[in-house]
Amino acid sequence: MKWQGGRRGGNIEDRRGMSGGQKLTLGGIGGVIVLLISYFMGGDPGELLNQMGGQQATVNEQGEYQSTPEEDKLMHFADVVLASTDDVWSNIFQQNGKSYPKPALVVYTQGTETGGCGMGQSAFGPFYCPGDQKVYLDLSFNRELSQKYGAKGEFALAYVIAHEVGHHIQNIFGVLSQTNAMRSKMSERDYNKISVMTELQADFYAGVWAHHLNAMTDVEITYDDIVEGMRAAAAVGDDHIQEQAYGQSNPESFTHGTSEQRMYWFKKGYETGDINQGNTFEDPSLQ
Repeated sequence: MKWQGGRRGGNIEDRRGMSGGQKLTLGGIGGVIVLLISYFMGGDPGELLNQMGGQQATVNEQGEYQSTPEEDKLMHFADVVLASTDDVWSNIFQQNGKSYPKPALVVYTQGTETGGCGMGQSAFGPFYCPGDQKVYLDLSFNRELSQKYGAKGEFALAYVIAHEVGHHIQNIFGVLSQTNAMRSKMSERDYNKISVMTELQADFYAGVWAHHLNAMTDVEITYDDIVEGMRAAAAVGDDHIQEQAYGQSNPESFTHGTSEQRMYWFKKGYETGDINQGNTFEDPSLQ
């Protein structure tokens, strides 16, 4: 993946080292999405409270956050990737006679307040908050992505960011508000299916972004990068995560899709580049 020298959008809020507190509020659509996205990289809601807090950001004697060269590089990378999503989606929206409201990316450590989704915590993994239209990311997740989930390579993190931006696209289209409205009308088992469809569509949108990268941005990728993306998608499949953690999987509890499904929809987005081909909610195999 050739990203050095790529355009930096600057739409990043650097909250590293800021105190996040311990409060956790999960209410409204924001709270629902946080709960859904907490599963994205294998987060276990039963363990969230145990993982919250207890660790302090690295600060110097003046109380300023001390970054590392690795973090600085990741900040640069995340900025370029987010800018590339802005370029791709702005072009696609313009082609359809619409303007694209760009999301922001909040980089934080341990915990941070969100605009409508309560307290964001690193234990959630990366997530999107529709209340403030921001993607939240703790950069330490990049290490977890590689070491815990085996999703190696720069494009793996790029895929994660693009997936969260995919939720932003769903928010613009009204998908998130519609799926949230279904929650109170369904059993947990049935709503899990809706959750899977929602996540797979975000994977599809990440694939659409990848399809247009070389033509619409100054970031360049090869098919090897796409393979990395599909491996990352497979690594965070519900079946893979559950089998890795518990030695078995329970399909009724899936909220994000299997490894095969996640690879399929990411690849479909990449191969078609057509946002009209990603209606996961009408796929008979997901009903």
